[in-house]
Amino acid sequence: MTTDTQQLTVSRLESFIDAMIDMGQTGQIFGEHGIGKTATFFSHIGRAHPGTSLVYVPAANLTPDDLLVNAPVRDPHTGELVLRQLVMSQLKPGTPFVLLIDDSLQAGDTIQSQLMQIACNWTLGEHDLRALGCVGVFLTDNESLSETSSRRGDLALLDRMVTLRITANDTSWRRHLAAKYRPWDLRPVFSLWASLSPALRELLSPRTLDHVLANAKEGFPLRWGLPLVDGDRLRLAEPGPDGKPGQNRTREILDRIAEAVGVANPSTIPDPVRQVVRAALRNRWTVLLQGPPGCGKTELVRETVRAGLGREPLYFSLPVTNVEDLCAPIPSADGTLDNLLAAHFTGPEPKAIVWDEYNRPKDKAAFAKLMEITQEWSLAGRRIENLRAQIAVQNPPYHLGRKLLVSRNNIAQATRFTASLEVAPEDIPANEWLLARYGADAETVLEWWKHDIDDDGRAWITKRTLERLIKLHRRGLPLEMGTVYLGDGEYAPVPLTALLDRLKGREVTGLRELARDADVWEARLRRAAEQSGEGGNDSDVVHQILANAELSQLRKHRAVVARLVALLPAKLRATYLVGASEKQQRFWTEVFMGLRRR
Repeated sequence: MTTDTQQLTVSRLESFIDAMIDMGQTGQIFGEHGIGKTATFFSHIGRAHPGTSLVYVPAANLTPDDLLVNAPVRDPHTGELVLRQLVMSQLKPGTPFVLLIDDSLQAGDTIQSQLMQIACNWTLGEHDLRALGCVGVFLTDNESLSETSSRRGDLALLDRMVTLRITANDTSWRRHLAAKYRPWDLRPVFSLWASLSPALRELLSPRTLDHVLANAKEGFPLRWGLPLVDGDRLRLAEPGPDGKPGQNRTREILDRIAEAVGVANPSTIPDPVRQVVRAALRNRWTVLLQGPPGCGKTELVRETVRAGLGREPLYFSLPVTNVEDLCAPIPSADGTLDNLLAAHFTGPEPKAIVWDEYNRPKDKAAFAKLMEITQEWSLAGRRIENLRAQIAVQNPPYHLGRKLLVSRNNIAQATRFTASLEVAPEDIPANEWLLARYGADAETVLEWWKHDIDDDGRAWITKRTLERLIKLHRRGLPLEMGTVYLGDGEYAPVPLTALLDRLKGREVTGLRELARDADVWEARLRRAAEQSGEGGNDSDVVHQILANAELSQLRKHRAVVARLVALLPAKLRATYLVGASEKQQRFWTEVFMGLRRR
């Protein structure tokens, strides 16, 4: 076996794990986020140490009573109640086990004291971990203070451990990605990654590269694999001499990755929210959707999950979610500390979780537990059976020039999501829902929203606001009350005069009016076509109305649409297929095929 083959077979981290287990020493491992530290333990222990379990403990999620608690138990010899120290049930798996304490520097002070005892003596309270079957203890983390809460500086603790600092070249992430994305040949991708500067390789970590490839495999924009850090898409840019980001190489690098694996790198896709939620259910993804308030993100996600899963998703709104809503530790009959999971997480039926208002957690403890679920698909060390997808929904830090009360994240937290989408209002097909529910009133309000106000106005008038305006109109109440109130008697700066006129019956031109006066408009379009192959003002009016119409409206007036679209310039007709949803493309394709048969 050649040296190169050996390096591919056993990584430096895997060799270190084996040596520490053989020596009975505590191993401390530092390395950047996303380079495969934790994944290496999960794959290597099962392969190289058959019969040995890996007990994974995410330290950032621990509370002081999770590892060890004093509880009254009945003494089997005397029958009396006595106080005993109960240890977490994961530390009694019934087989030899390796204990991995992940994100060990992110634990609080009380937990750090418990971790010190484990690292130094392999004991916890009155319990000897060796007697419980422990054959190895490892602590892992990233030393960056931007991602951890402390540094480990106690010499009494540091003197008990063997420490290894690693980079991405010390784990076997290439081997795992090559196996995961067969039959793609990823050698050109690995060569591209190796050619990048250290700063760019840190940004495009192996975990993030995995996400980029996952999106490429689905035909999605590759940028969706880059995380959203504090609301902004990660840019692949080297820092300049002043520390500020230099040239943005994101598009160039992602295009080269797409070319290397032989796929396209589209800038967008039709119906992106539904498509990515369906991909999450197929592939067991965790995805993040970020978009402005009131555009219908959450409802569309729940509707899509319901259709794909055949049942309602598990829904949690983070501002009102406590740790106890997820799990709670309790003493068990076998003398261990067990965790009861919320009933929603148990049972064999398929599950998907919607984490709403993801960046507005009620407290840090609840968010810490949430991090375990999104990262390891487990809760308090217990796998959630048949969990098919997780979708987090959040608002951006700023919208319409105003700061929203959302929490910050770091890149280690942000890279947990396979796909991260920035959702625009036009990505949410809420218009069809409004039409189905409110009929002609919705049609009138949507015509106003599309034609009578500018882009800034449309940003202020969300789909949620449109529904309020319809309801207020039906009750005969002032419409201004339905717009966003900004304080001190000021409402969203959007004029409502045109909407009031439309609701009062002012003559306007929309698809209904085109259908009502189809003969007149057909004559106008014929005259425009005779005067110029580019069309005229009437051609532009009809084109704009057809382009803005919802699919249900087009279907309702299909015969008129076919008559009028035949008289439009070919370059205008071609635009109806660009960026349209699959159903819209099918509609227009059928219309165009009908024109050819005439």
